[in-house]
Amino acid sequence: MIIGYARVSTNDQNLDLQRDALRKAGCEKIIEDKASGSVAERPGLERLKDMLREGDTLVVWRLDRLARSLRHLIDWMNYCDSEKIAFQSIEENIATNTATGKLIFHIFGAMAEFERNLIRERTHAGLAAARARGRMGGRPKALNRDKRQVVVDLYNAKKLSVQKICDMMGISKPTLYKYVRETQQTKDTDSKKG
Repeated sequence: MIIGYARVSTNDQNLDLQRDALRKAGCEKIIEDKASGSVAERPGLERLKDMLREGDTLVVWRLDRLARSLRHLIDWMNYCDSEKIAFQSIEENIATNTATGKLIFHIFGAMAEFERNLIRERTHAGLAAARARGRMGGRPKALNRDKRQVVVDLYNAKKLSVQKICDMMGISKPTLYKYVRETQQTKDTDSKKG
């Protein structure tokens, strides 16, 4: 089955241009969304994913109608590839059931991987530069020193459940256990010095 997907960003925009192009491309069904491309959850996309089967073809008028970013587009391409669903974009003249279409798909994949590697390299370089200036990375502690000590004292008193302590202090169980470990490590270090 050839299934089309059409999307406009606002209720003021019209889907007629996309509908006409998708029908001309042979779409037997057209799923529509009226939502911004930046919105991850779109009801039409969920319906589309449920409807697509092996051997089907997904057709869009333009790539930006389907995906909000290159990464999102690659995710869709990978999904279609793994489910043996062909993909076609009318305006960009891409069809993954042709050799050229598959090449373009792989170029997109390589570009996405390159982008991820650049981001990773910049992140590592930024962290190294911050460490060289004496700044440590990571998220700031959820609680100040006094409140962390209260958490540890409540835990050691064993009068409240771990979940109750976490709920009262607004922290997760792993955070509680981390505070307990840090306190114990500090005590161990202090006892070795003394």
